[in-house]
Amino acid sequence: MKTFKVIVDGQSYTVQVEELKEESKQNESTRTVEQPKTPEPDSDSAPVSVKEPAVSNQKATSSPGSAPEGKIILKAPMPGSVLEVKVSVGDKVEAGDVLLVLEAMKMENELPASQAGTVEQVLVTKGDTVNSEDTLVIMS
Repeated sequence: MKTFKVIVDGQSYTVQVEELKEESKQNESTRTVEQPKTPEPDSDSAPVSVKEPAVSNQKATSSPGSAPEGKIILKAPMPGSVLEVKVSVGDKVEAGDVLLVLEAMKMENELPASQAGTVEQVLVTKGDTVNSEDTLVIMS
């Protein structure tokens, strides 16, 4: 393990990095890196004020350009975890009905149907982690 001092937005952090051997690099395609829940600054750094990011009221959108004709696609507006799936295959929904709840940045985001339709596929389950633009629900 090697220890480095890293400065992010003026805040100093001490991190440890493991160097992989050449044969390990070829055998591993991905590697999980553990990150502390709350990074602790070095004791020698000055206090820093943190500016909270603006919260956006993003709504899930259907993207008719990429959807097969007559299909309504609900995509993830941001990366997060699925907290609750409120619909099942065959359910009829109206525009604005909540299809699922996505947790992102410690906030619960209700993802509504962009228009009325019938649920054909639910591609996620409770607890799934999704990336931005992942398809979550397909309706007709």
